[in-house]
Amino acid sequence: MPSALAIAAHPDDIEFVMAGTLLLLKGAGWQTHYINISTGNMGSTVMSAPRTARVRREEARAAAGMLGAKWYPPFCDDLSIFYTEENIRRLCAIVRVARPSVVLTHPLADYMEDHMIAARLAVTATFARGIPNYRSLPQRAADLTPCTVYHAMPHGQCTPLREPVTPELLVDTTETHATKRAALACHASQKEWLDESQGQESYLKVMDGFSLALGRRGKKFRHAEGWTRHLHYGFGAENDDPLSEVLGKRVLKLRG
Repeated sequence: MPSALAIAAHPDDIEFVMAGTLLLLKGAGWQTHYINISTGNMGSTVMSAPRTARVRREEARAAAGMLGAKWYPPFCDDLSIFYTEENIRRLCAIVRVARPSVVLTHPLADYMEDHMIAARLAVTATFARGIPNYRSLPQRAADLTPCTVYHAMPHGQCTPLREPVTPELLVDTTETHATKRAALACHASQKEWLDESQGQESYLKVMDGFSLALGRRGKKFRHAEGWTRHLHYGFGAENDDPLSEVLGKRVLKLRG
């Protein structure tokens, strides 16, 4: 059975920009896996960091359960996701266990450093998955399953320098949007935090706005998620595009 692994920085990031596609792969018979690298411990103005981490851990587990994905525990804290040897080795172990044909992760340019470093960790950990002499933490057997890494759209659909981003392809997530929204609602602690810290009056409406805007870009779907493939070297064949192969008419190519 093929497998997909979503790798994101914080609890709720997968639900914002990846979960609709993950649900479609689940519906196509794939195994799905879910890891947010950070505990999310800074995501509150009213709870202590340890309590915030505990609350967000349970919210993420509930969301992963709603998505039907296997949940893996985080191993960093907020603003402490760094591109280090230890973090690469820890994430590589998860990649080797999941044996994904598809990795979904953040874009390499996004509004927040945690997102960008998480994407770099995802790329390197996936690259290292098949190197027998590379020791993951804990050690897991190397795996050479061909894998395509897809980068999601940045928040605001532009780079940190406000340059608009056009994805390589759009995935029609209209069918899965209600479940995606319900999974995001599992992260209830984030309503207060995002309201106060980022001026997002309703994080559910912000997510709706992201997917509706992408749907309008293609003039074909109501809700969509945008994806761009990472260069294939070290991952698979040049033309590998399992999302397009598996999801068929639900995919619209905008470029490439």
